[in-house]
Amino acid sequence: MMVRRRIHRYPGKRRVAGTAAVELALILPLLIMLALPIADFARAIQASMILINLSREGANLASRGSQSLKVAGQSIMGSLAATAPPLDMNRDGMMYITRIIGQKDAGGAVREVILEHYRWDDRVNDAGWNRSAYAPASAVWRCGAWAGDGACLDLPDPATAAGVNVMSNRLADGEVITVVESFYRFRLLFGGLDVGLGATPAFGPDLYAMTIF
Repeated sequence: MMVRRRIHRYPGKRRVAGTAAVELALILPLLIMLALPIADFARAIQASMILINLSREGANLASRGSQSLKVAGQSIMGSLAATAPPLDMNRDGMMYITRIIGQKDAGGAVREVILEHYRWDDRVNDAGWNRSAYAPASAVWRCGAWAGDGACLDLPDPATAAGVNVMSNRLADGEVITVVESFYRFRLLFGGLDVGLGATPAFGPDLYAMTIF
């Protein structure tokens, strides 16, 4: 005797699966658009942490070294840049090292006087030496003229100039500090996206870190 089996079909399941696929197709682009800026945000945090570490290590090296910045400054900044990947410091980075001394004036007040001020001037790119690359101004001193070794040529006159705005009224007479600044031009991977949700977050474009040692 043959036993016949009935095969039950459930067309409703197909409709549910098809509806889910359509919903996913509609929602997925929005989810992607929301997720991409998060990737840029994570990259910006990573870049900021690297800059902080660069400035800290640079201040440590420059303050503990026995050589002047004229001799060791470019070497220190170049060595720091070599430890910065994935950041491309040659293309999008800049560093400054400044030595400042507390100096008592005739009235007995201690002013902050710049002893040395150097910018990173040994950057190279695929085409070779690249002095004309990204160069934001230092927050310590806006130098108007630079020597070939990266030294500032127009430092303020220690006898007459007002103190710089770093550690104001905190230095003792003769106390020397080293300030290292690191900059990075952050490039958004998805900066051109517009999802219709208003202004997109701004990361930079100049990320900045300073350490005083």
